[in-house]
Amino acid sequence: MATGDPVVRRRYVDTRVGQMHLAECGSGTPVLFLHQTPRSWTEYIGVLPIAGRHAHAMALDTLGFGQSARTDEFSIERFADGVEAVLDALGVGQVTLVGHHTGAVIALEVAARDPARLSALVLSAMPLVTPERRERVRNRRPIDHVEPTTDGSHLTDLWRRRRGFYHDGQEDHLTRFVLDALQVLERVEDGHVAVNEYEMVPRLSLVRTRTLLVCGADDTHSLPDQPALTRALGCELKVIDGGGVSLPEQCPNAFAEVVLSFVAPTHTP
Repeated sequence: MATGDPVVRRRYVDTRVGQMHLAECGSGTPVLFLHQTPRSWTEYIGVLPIAGRHAHAMALDTLGFGQSARTDEFSIERFADGVEAVLDALGVGQVTLVGHHTGAVIALEVAARDPARLSALVLSAMPLVTPERRERVRNRRPIDHVEPTTDGSHLTDLWRRRRGFYHDGQEDHLTRFVLDALQVLERVEDGHVAVNEYEMVPRLSLVRTRTLLVCGADDTHSLPDQPALTRALGCELKVIDGGGVSLPEQCPNAFAEVVLSFVAPTHTP
């Protein structure tokens, strides 16, 4: 965090779905960041102070993850319920939603339900979930699932499963991932399943909010889906060099700048 950046503060918000945890800083236009599975607000630990220079930047622990309330239902619709509950509890009118991977799918669902609630929508590395993808992914090897062992070797297994998504020198990012995953270890795979079971295609046509797609140039999982999504949503795509699956952590300055330029085009970097 640069000298003079706003201080990031954390708090709990009482909502109809339970206590929800968020981090926030800055003032002005509200921008809510939603993380991927199985992360927490710390996916935006580098983004928040930068975005907070020009906006009221908030990063939420999704319902069921991080320090937010637990839920028996892991679905995109239920996660979106949590987002709406927080916005209602905070008394926020219009908000910009920024979601990465799973967070982008959740943001899409909120936008499809109530476009008037959003002033802008930024979907980062959102996968395109089609019936064909659904069948293909159902039979793939789990992404993050590990079986707990008495000697703790599952911790190394969890680290190794994600090691390839991070460059050398980004071990602090990977450490944050492992800490987040351990908080939901018994359901660590369920967020991925929720994405794959989401009926996305009919929801795309319901989005009326001004939308931007973002993706890391090294995100081989989501980048191939972006051309089809730009056509479906009728929006622009910004590709950020040097970023992959963990784009907000790998490129916090570039990520925040793309978001701020879209939300408030007159801001000064």
